Amino acid sequence: MPATLPTRLCAHGVEIDQSPEKFGFLHESSVTDDMAGMHRRMEEDGYVYMRDFWPREEVQAVRDSLTDQLRRLNFLRPGTDPDEARAIPGREVGRAMGNPLDQKDARLRELVFGPKLLGFFEKFLGGPVRHFDFIWFRTKGPGLGSPIHCDLVYMGRGTHNLYTAWVPLGDVSLELGGLMVLEGSHRQAEQLKAYLARDVDAYCTNQDDAAEYASGRKWWDGTLSKNAVAIQQSLGGRWLTSPEFRLGDLMIFNMTLVHGSLDNQTDRIRLSTDTRYQLAVEPVDERWVGEKPPGHAAAMRRGRVC
Repeated sequence: MPATLPTRLCAHGVEIDQSPEKFGFLHESSVTDDMAGMHRRMEEDGYVYMRDFWPREEVQAVRDSLTDQLRRLNFLRPGTDPDEARAIPGREVGRAMGNPLDQKDARLRELVFGPKLLGFFEKFLGGPVRHFDFIWFRTKGPGLGSPIHCDLVYMGRGTHNLYTAWVPLGDVSLELGGLMVLEGSHRQAEQLKAYLARDVDAYCTNQDDAAEYASGRKWWDGTLSKNAVAIQQSLGGRWLTSPEFRLGDLMIFNMTLVHGSLDNQTDRIRLSTDTRYQLAVEPVDERWVGEKPPGHAAAMRRGRVC
């Protein structure tokens, strides 16, 4: 834990209340084969945060591969050490769907789709697993973090017994702006019922703008809120993060945990990925599997009467 907290932490431009009643740190779990304990932790917290899941050098090799890509694509400040991932002012890399990094990067795929992580999920889920084929890159330069959301609205067409694995690909200080989750929010299904029932690629056929949604000219981005203070007042709980996420850490969480990220107050790019895992026998969301997952393409739009 840092000796002192930064004077100011923000999420999407809104200052976080750092009082002990409103802000704290994630519960850290040991890497273990005690799946009953893992299940209790997931039920209680909505997440499991494991330090040192991978050897640090293994994740460093993935970081080196990705920062080399960023260097070759001219996203890093010339004359600086690529490992520092210094951003070029005003040049945004892009996140998730629009990211230029290589989905087929061999070292990255071995990390997130290799036997260690799949083996963990086979034990955790109790059977053979499959992963989504799409890798969400989070390459966040200076500025606003991710808006507050739950993952279900983006990937809920298959099983809801689905888990996100968030992997920091570098040491992430509070100032660099890592993942934050709202304590106890996975137990707020009733209050979030209307939001969790939505699908970002669904639209109302009986509305005047149905054709614009069907074509993709309009799209709801899945955001629950851009105001971390307001949603906290509504749902309760503390905002939780790590005093420093480190190379080798792994965070897994369920589809209804409210989360976002802190703003990046540095001149560096924060690198992380998130990927998804489920039992192989359960239905899968067709948007995120295959050689070239379609994602939020117009062909994936679904109309319904509202």
